[in-house]
Amino acid sequence: MSGVPADEPSGRADRLWAAARRRRLDRLQKIVINPLDKLAFALRIPPPGDALLETIGRRTGRPRVTPVCDGADGDTFWIIAQHGRSTDYVRNIEASPRVRVKGSLSRTGWRTGTAHILDDDAAERVRALSRGNHWRQLCLEASGSIATDPLTVRVDLDPR
Repeated sequence: MSGVPADEPSGRADRLWAAARRRRLDRLQKIVINPLDKLAFALRIPPPGDALLETIGRRTGRPRVTPVCDGADGDTFWIIAQHGRSTDYVRNIEASPRVRVKGSLSRTGWRTGTAHILDDDAAERVRALSRGNHWRQLCLEASGSIATDPLTVRVDLDPR
């Protein structure tokens, strides 16, 4: 017990370092990883375990495509948003819940559905989704390593 409050000064330094790390990783993901993922889908060689989520921009009204982990499970598609409600696509879903998803593992093309933001245990959802699917597990582990506030999104897919 040094008498120094928990958030002073090393606590503040840790928070600043964590924020800087998140900004660097987010920039890497936005500038390098996501464009490569989208290109792989365009070339019809999607990375196993990855998927694309299309939402409608809450301000522009234009389609926005974001790489996510392939959470296809029958007529339900699960997504774990890395940064919770501050994630752009989650805010788009809050404004307009109709979405499209395209998984790499299913090879069925785009499917439409309605997204629902859940207040469940995202860590438990990750464990459940990781069982039995090695590629999805790798994607979820990589995504989870930079997650700050994981949030579950369930997409109820329309019947085919």
